[in-house]
Amino acid sequence: MSRVQLALNVDDIDEAVAFYSKLFNTEPAKRRPGYANFAIAEPPLKLVLLENPGQGGSINHLGVEVGSTGEVVAATQRFVAEGMETRIEDGTTCCYALQDKVWVTGPGGQPWEIYTVLADAGAELEGKTSADVEGAPEGSGVAGGCCGTAEATDDASERTVCCAS
Repeated sequence: MSRVQLALNVDDIDEAVAFYSKLFNTEPAKRRPGYANFAIAEPPLKLVLLENPGQGGSINHLGVEVGSTGEVVAATQRFVAEGMETRIEDGTTCCYALQDKVWVTGPGGQPWEIYTVLADAGAELEGKTSADVEGAPEGSGVAGGCCGTAEATDDASERTVCCAS
């Protein structure tokens, strides 16, 4: 199963959740302070809302959720073969889930991630990697990064993003 992910900055998480619940006729799959995500069946979409007051209405990042780490690895290999600069995050805790992912940057500077969710994670694990979580799969040891507001850099491999607002 694959689906496109759209992560939006919103000024007010409660107002945004109410609107998107009505728009897509579904409740969030996950809700945390300043964060919500919807796993929408039709159209197949992972909608992520990140409360970033003053940034509402802008795209936070884009992505494709895939079903396995193997699919993330295959995407990474394809990107490298195409000469695209990548940033790999294996076993990182992001958006309240343990994930494997690869990031690339679009021509307009928009961050794109190809990712798979390995396990759900509570708020106490946010921003940690598998190296920080006892019993989690071995990861790359990449510190901190998670889906969210990207800092503009010339080198996509140095991009830092985070869910917490």
